Amino acid sequence: MPRRSPLALGLLGLAACLLAAPALGCGPGRGPVGRRRLGRRQLSPLLYKQFVPNVPEQTLGASGKAEGKVLRGSERFRDLVPNYNPDIIFKDEENTGADRLMTERCKERVNSLAIAVMNMWPGVKLRVTEGWDEDGHHLPDSLHYEGRALDITTSDRDRHKYGMLARLAVEAGFDWVYYESKAHIHVSVKADNSLAVRTGGCFPGHATVTLWSGERRGLADLRRGDWVLGAEPGGRLVPTKVLLFLDRDLGQRASFVAIETASPARRLLLTPSHLVFAARGAANGTATFLPVFARRVRPGDAVLAHGAGGQGLRPARVLRVSREDGVGVFAPLTSHGTLLVNGVLASCYAVLESHRWAHRAFAPLRLFHGLLSLLPARAEAGNGTAPETGMHWYSRLLYRLAGGVLGRKALQV
Repeated sequence: MPRRSPLALGLLGLAACLLAAPALGCGPGRGPVGRRRLGRRQLSPLLYKQFVPNVPEQTLGASGKAEGKVLRGSERFRDLVPNYNPDIIFKDEENTGADRLMTERCKERVNSLAIAVMNMWPGVKLRVTEGWDEDGHHLPDSLHYEGRALDITTSDRDRHKYGMLARLAVEAGFDWVYYESKAHIHVSVKADNSLAVRTGGCFPGHATVTLWSGERRGLADLRRGDWVLGAEPGGRLVPTKVLLFLDRDLGQRASFVAIETASPARRLLLTPSHLVFAARGAANGTATFLPVFARRVRPGDAVLAHGAGGQGLRPARVLRVSREDGVGVFAPLTSHGTLLVNGVLASCYAVLESHRWAHRAFAPLRLFHGLLSLLPARAEAGNGTAPETGMHWYSRLLYRLAGGVLGRKALQV
């Protein structure tokens, strides 16, 4: 057995004492959205006027407080997405398409529910009677005004099915389900910028990073210990080591922001609350680029792209910004906190719109892995083995602490 430096072992032991948290270190991590394992247990229908969870809708344990009406054409209106799922019938009595508009979280849940409905009752589809409300038909603080609430029935309008429909909605992952009326079930979700929702930022598995050697490698094939290209605060490209994955799940469905640029032509996909370095309008130098949430990037902005022929970073104008669903989420953490993904410079961090503070928050974790590297030989044996699936416990811990210390407003997108 190789001899180990007493100093290295002492520092490693100190870091382990500071960081080890048995209650958090072996958490299960995040599972796929709206995919609770039903197993063979018997599902029981909700009773009339019953709601799950058994707390008021606008409390932390359910869908959370209303954040104000979303008006057509406003900045927040851009965050609503249309749902054209052919397995869902939208009543759309206003003939404006408003019932199809909802938040990303609501869309994911209702699409999952649509599958459950068809499995439970072959030939029957899910029917949405009320979605986003722009006409003032609900109480002033209704979540319908934010695209976070739906009223649903089955396509055959068989009221004997509604109790079970409500139970299926609970299993699909809605944050609050209410057997509100004999005519429909009411469901709602947390805000997309809620701390309970935004459990991280990721890239899709088919995205590629640039290795130190210049080789391109897919994120699904990236391993701890690989050296990739990142950037220093001044914008100079540097090799940086992959320490671990803050999140990694090959089967997780997610909605990504697709940022397309010209000259050079690049296409970057990342989750809405992930940080990317961008500048408003034309930019001539890296100093004008600031870390912003991907969802804030607009056509006409600029991002930092890797030039052809081994050139450094250069501004690239954003041509289009769209949304795209995908499977697989990957969030590598590098020693510099940055990396090139599909040729565009991105941060390793999400949720808090400050790359500097996020990088500082992960300093203890980087220190711990730096101390691990002092141990001889066997430490690099992990390179080439598949990383664990799910969200890293340290990320989850930081999000919880940030919510308590900074407050929810500081973590809004």
